[in-house]
Amino acid sequence: MDIRTKRQWIVIRDYMIGWTIAFLFLAIIRGIGTIEKSSLYFEFEEALIFSFIFGPFFGGISGLAQNLLEKRYNQRVSIYRLIGLRLLYALLFLFFLIFMAYLMVGHFYGKTEDFLAFAFGPGSIPIYLYILTVDTLMLLTRQVNLMLGDNNLKKLLMGKFYNPREEERIFMFLDLQSSTTHAEHLGHLTYSRMIQDCFNDLGMVIENEAEIYQYVGDEVILTWELKKGLRNQNCLKAFYTFQQRLHKKKGHYLAKYNCLPFFKAGLHSGKITVTEVGKYKKEIAYHGDTINTTARIQGQCNTLNQELLISQQLKEQLMTNGYDFKNMGSIPLRGKEKEVIVFGVTPTIPK
Repeated sequence: MDIRTKRQWIVIRDYMIGWTIAFLFLAIIRGIGTIEKSSLYFEFEEALIFSFIFGPFFGGISGLAQNLLEKRYNQRVSIYRLIGLRLLYALLFLFFLIFMAYLMVGHFYGKTEDFLAFAFGPGSIPIYLYILTVDTLMLLTRQVNLMLGDNNLKKLLMGKFYNPREEERIFMFLDLQSSTTHAEHLGHLTYSRMIQDCFNDLGMVIENEAEIYQYVGDEVILTWELKKGLRNQNCLKAFYTFQQRLHKKKGHYLAKYNCLPFFKAGLHSGKITVTEVGKYKKEIAYHGDTINTTARIQGQCNTLNQELLISQQLKEQLMTNGYDFKNMGSIPLRGKEKEVIVFGVTPTIPK
């Protein structure tokens, strides 16, 4: 199973769990210490069974719908329109659930009341509002999770970042070349739209298990847990995956912006500290010399006329199959006492 498919299944799983919990909560609230006013009454045990049936079913369909929205619309619409599309889906699916429940009640309980009377019976409206509210809250939770990065919301809620802790990570600083020239040629608004397109296309690097740490102007910082970044040379493949994506969309960029964006990158590995920062705006932050060194390695790309530079430390940790490494020598990096040996990287050309 590739990384993209795995992420989609995780979304579906989370929605299935979320909706099962939501239905169980509803069953408990309506089944313990309350009087059911609707024309159809379920014993508490029956309500629990229906929760474990409809929860995964509704959650699975909701997860599929969320994956579809993220694939087709997340890059093109505002959060308000996204919520509107999601509510439209929820209303349609709610109608489907009501209709299915009406058929099941007629078949298993022998009730033959009019469909509208069944759909808008006593106590039905609060249930519908509950379902729409839960669906909206799950969408907003998903959006927060996307903003923080995969699984970081869960880790943040569990307090894993409250106290600083050390990790071994790989960082990549990816910088748009000739950004000033592009901005002057295109104007700030059109230039910003081009940056949006580039960073949307950068989403391809999830296939290489990359995490997008920060967007800083026209620069992006990617990171990997050390094991994931070394596996299958993901940290190198990510750069060329993105490069190939931009080349594949060459016609789009030339037609829309009359230019083809080009990025250069620096890579380095080492220990960093990760922690939660901020009082009124929470953020998960990485601190340490590894990040500073990576930024300065990337800053040498133009000087050394290289698309991709990596430190000797990272090169020695990687398997070198499929890539050629050119020793660019020891270079001084501003703010560091010791010089750092860097290597230029190019894909091996088959003979």
